[in-house]
Order: sequence, then structure tokens, then C-alpha cells
Amino acid sequence: MFADHNRPELYEEVKLYTNAREREKYDNLAELYAVINTLQNLEKMYIKDAVPPKEYTANCMRLLEQCKAAFKLVEGSEFASVEIFARKYKLECQAAIERIKEGRPITIKDDKGNTSKCIADIVSLFITVMDKLRLGINANDELQPDLKDLQENMNRLSIIPQDFEGREKLKEWINTFEGMTADETLSESQVRQMIFDLESAYNAFNRLLQHT
Repeated sequence: MFADHNRPELYEEVKLYTNAREREKYDNLAELYAVINTLQNLEKMYIKDAVPPKEYTANCMRLLEQCKAAFKLVEGSEFASVEIFARKYKLECQAAIERIKEGRPITIKDDKGNTSKCIADIVSLFITVMDKLRLGINANDELQPDLKDLQENMNRLSIIPQDFEGREKLKEWINTFEGMTADETLSESQVRQMIFDLESAYNAFNRLLQHT
């Protein structure tokens, strides 16, 4: 079959979009596709014991939050659920779908009560605050609300002992922020110390879960 040199339009690049709104739509679809696919791969790696529980839990929580945010951008009459989206684009992602339905990493137990949600919120808040600090977000009004939410969730969770090492550090940082103005920021040294303290508390929390 010979090419038709008299029809140059046949050689033009085919575009999925014709305007900025359509481009944003396809970008959002691509983002959701990528997050679900990444979550599926993470689930498979954990099943194969290729990812340690602590790393799996942190990454799974982050991906679940990203998936929730990405789906909100495409949710509508065309996609009533993530499952419908996955079917339309022929995604082989049953493990990811199960994880999205449960809304928690497989490492977090579900007692059909409030405990599992509380644990998931604590993990999510630890990750959120540490991510903010690493991204250079270090103002009082950008960190203190998350720290207080973290403290409240930890206080509600009965499996955390009163002498849990992370409680006191968290209280110290909240006290530090309460002595600052809303727009005041942490120094570079304080940021490093806070990341260290939160990582230590997060690791201790994960050890506690593994023995519960």
C-alpha cells in the first residue's frame, strides 16, 4: 500500500485534545492510571516479600491518598468508581482495587471498629508532616494543625501506652509551635531535628503495631 503524498493531513500527529480543558482531562486520567498501576505493583512486591512492612505501609498510605485525590478530578457520570475506570482502560489491578476498597494497607488490621481508621489516620499524618518538612514547608500555621490532629488520634488509640516514646516528643513540638506566631518558621536545624524525632516516633509506632 502506497502513501498518499497528496494528502498531507495523513502525516499530522493525532492529538487526544484540542484545547486546554481537554488536555487537563487527559492529564488527570493519566495521573489516576499511573497511581493505580503503582499501587498494584507495590501490592505484588509486598506479597513477594520484596518490600519490608514499614516501607510498604508508608508507600501504600501515600498512594491511597493520591488515588483518592486523583479520582476526585475524574469522578463523574463516566466514572462512578475506580473499578469502572480500571475496566474501561483494561487495567489488570485487582490487588490495587481491593486495597482501595479497604482504604488501608494490608499491614493495618481491621477490627470492624474505629481502631483501624485511627491507625490509618496516624500513619497518614506522620507521613504528611514529614513530607511537608522535606518539601520546605516549615511555617507554624502549616504544621501545627497536623501535629495536633496526630496527637488527638494517638490519644484516642488505646493500644498506645501512656509512656510511648513518641508522645512526649510530639508534645514538645506542639509546645514549640504554640510559642510562635502563625507565620513564624522553623530553622534549618529545627527542621532536621523534627524530621528525626518524627521518624523515630513513626518507627516506634510501626513496631507497636507489629506486636499488637
